[in-house]
Amino acid sequence: MTTRLADIAAHAGVSEATVSRVLNGKPGVSVTTRQQVLTALDVLGYERPPRLRQQRAGLIGLIIPELTNPIFPAFAEVIEGALAMHGYTAVLCTQTPGGITEDDYLEMLLERGVSGIIFVSGLHADSRSDCARYVRLIERGLPIVLINGYRADIPAPFVSNDDTVSMEMAVGHLVDLGHRRIGLAPGQERFRPSIRKTEGFRRGMRQHLGVTDLTGLIVSTLFTVEGGHAAAQPLLDQGCTAICCGSDIMAIGVIRAVRQRGLRVPEDVSVVGFDDSPLTAYLDPPLTTIRQAVREMSLTAVSTLLEEIGGGRAPRTELIYRPELVVRNSTAPAPPGK
Repeated sequence: MTTRLADIAAHAGVSEATVSRVLNGKPGVSVTTRQQVLTALDVLGYERPPRLRQQRAGLIGLIIPELTNPIFPAFAEVIEGALAMHGYTAVLCTQTPGGITEDDYLEMLLERGVSGIIFVSGLHADSRSDCARYVRLIERGLPIVLINGYRADIPAPFVSNDDTVSMEMAVGHLVDLGHRRIGLAPGQERFRPSIRKTEGFRRGMRQHLGVTDLTGLIVSTLFTVEGGHAAAQPLLDQGCTAICCGSDIMAIGVIRAVRQRGLRVPEDVSVVGFDDSPLTAYLDPPLTTIRQAVREMSLTAVSTLLEEIGGGRAPRTELIYRPELVVRNSTAPAPPGK
């Protein structure tokens, strides 16, 4: 066994003690190092211990809310690819209105013996939802990681975009262009990302314009094209020359509403989206938006989950990623006189 450990350690570039910890499933080894040892094991022709053979073919649940919004397939693609690199297979679970619920998916995933679950904007993001389903998973020892929608009452690792800073960025950009009457279509108000975006919008309006009375300037609707279209109507009635949106999909609806009034984007009304979903650069006009760090957030979620599966313990806190303002052609200087 000594020779075997030495061979594996030399090939992996680690100590024999580290190899021993990996083979015996002990904590204290990073995901990257653990993978180096397992790769050396395979390359040298040694048979993996039964527990590690099961890990190589393990299943990971991946729950996302929908496929119609392209930001969620973007998360899924990176997460699935990263899991495959570590020998895991993602079981993609997509929710649809009136279809299978998140709780139904959880029951199915547990029956299939998944090694862990990653939630992307799941029910945890709904401030009115019961967190007990997640606490039960944690209590039974199943590793989980949640993306966006942080809740302090769920003792699990979270990976989030900084939604508050996102809207501060959007407001600052529009103020720099001379806009003073700015509206917000944040999505449904009960969702935690919407709550944070609204907070960021209020902070941005206060800091950049000294405006604290936002009556009529925040309209909550669905995270859909139709929701954006509906939100735009009262905001345009309020004389807004710029509108910030809770998603790129909503921004498409806002642009449609602006044009139906015979107005132009961005000459009459500037529009800022959120997500930087694939294809937003190809809209007419190309959409100015706030980019989530989808790749970085996804890779962090995967590495955190695998760390836990390997016996480590990730901090029960929220890792927050700073977004990026991507300026394209849907924003322009405010119309003269407004």
